[in-house]
Amino acid sequence: MWRYAVGAGAALLLAFGGFLLFQHGPARGPLAAVLQPAPAAAGTTTPLPDAAPEADAKTREQKRFDRYDKDRNDAVSRDEYFAARHKAFAKLDTNGDGRLSFEEWAAKSIAKFAGADADKSGTLTRTEFATTAPTRKPASARCACAKPAPAPSPAAKDGDDEN
Repeated sequence: MWRYAVGAGAALLLAFGGFLLFQHGPARGPLAAVLQPAPAAAGTTTPLPDAAPEADAKTREQKRFDRYDKDRNDAVSRDEYFAARHKAFAKLDTNGDGRLSFEEWAAKSIAKFAGADADKSGTLTRTEFATTAPTRKPASARCACAKPAPAPSPAAKDGDDEN
């Protein structure tokens, strides 16, 4: 419990020190007297605009539509729509016959199985199967702090006073 009190006290001291630094920092001290504000340019009194110009905020769907609309005519044709799908299909259709067999569709899984089957038996042992597990991000490390030594008991203190 005392750790919470010490932590709260340190936070208060830090906040108070920051407040003092902000109020009496170097920018408001002797350096501020040396630095003068920049003079206004002679003859220029153009007023600043009331609001800053805003960027064109497009939604996710507008950006997606623009990626598909290659000819920028505000309409996505059938060819434009299927162009991305055609590229993905062409990557999978390894023999180029225009048809996707199960083996072509599952090529990545087949390659993963073949890579895991170290003894080329056509089956995976438990050890081989374990290599097919998806890689996951490591969990965040937990504190491996050493536990503090237990405080001496009151009986041990009394025994020390007798010597």
